[in-house]
Amino acid sequence: MSTPATAHEILIVSIARLLHGTRHVAVGAASPIPAAGAMLARALAEAADEPKLRLSILGSVTHNFFTNGSAELFDCAAQGRIDAFFLGGGQIDGTGNVNLVGVGDYPQGKVRWPGSFGSAFLYFHIPRVILFREEHSPRVMVEKVDFISAPGVSEKGIWRKGGPYALLTGKGLFGFECERPGFHLQTLHPGHTLEEVIAATGFDFSHDATPAQTAPPDPTTLALIRGRVTDELHESYPDFAATLRQTVTQHSLKEQTT
Repeated sequence: MSTPATAHEILIVSIARLLHGTRHVAVGAASPIPAAGAMLARALAEAADEPKLRLSILGSVTHNFFTNGSAELFDCAAQGRIDAFFLGGGQIDGTGNVNLVGVGDYPQGKVRWPGSFGSAFLYFHIPRVILFREEHSPRVMVEKVDFISAPGVSEKGIWRKGGPYALLTGKGLFGFECERPGFHLQTLHPGHTLEEVIAATGFDFSHDATPAQTAPPDPTTLALIRGRVTDELHESYPDFAATLRQTVTQHSLKEQTT
């Protein structure tokens, strides 16, 4: 019997499910979990004999269809040639606004982050933008962001085909409802409760009375994560790939001693 899925593996398989049916997925820098999820989605598509998923990870040599880095990312997005992308944020609010600039009143903020880096452009052009932040706390999931790097919704009459498709955190998976607009809690990850998520979230969200639990990967998918995906991930994220292997080993040893 294989060791049960770890918290990181739950996130990886959740991302792969969100990417089902996409043709070209782009992943930005410093994004090991989204990269692993996209690699898993590609492997699952191949196993099911579905159309090939193209994967472009910025900074990767092996897993990249871009030859000119981020410049080509923006060109492809404008041409409608990227189906999915990932955005994080120091702050994310209940209407999908993302803050990548800092905390406090700009420009005299208390904390400064790297910057927006074209996030608004990609948010408008890529149809399936997945908001991903492993940390789920009141300082990240806020009622209203201090600075809007990329708006989740736009006023009527403003053209955009992109926007928040889902929000995935270390506690659960949320879908986005454009009509409200707002998030709906779809599933809770194993080990987390609705009360815990409500307490950790600064914005209101809708939810079922008893939310479903995020389904773990089946044995075949788990084997893909621990084999092919981890091997492929090593090229761009060797430290994280090593962490994945080490965590599985630790869980296995713990099971053997209990």
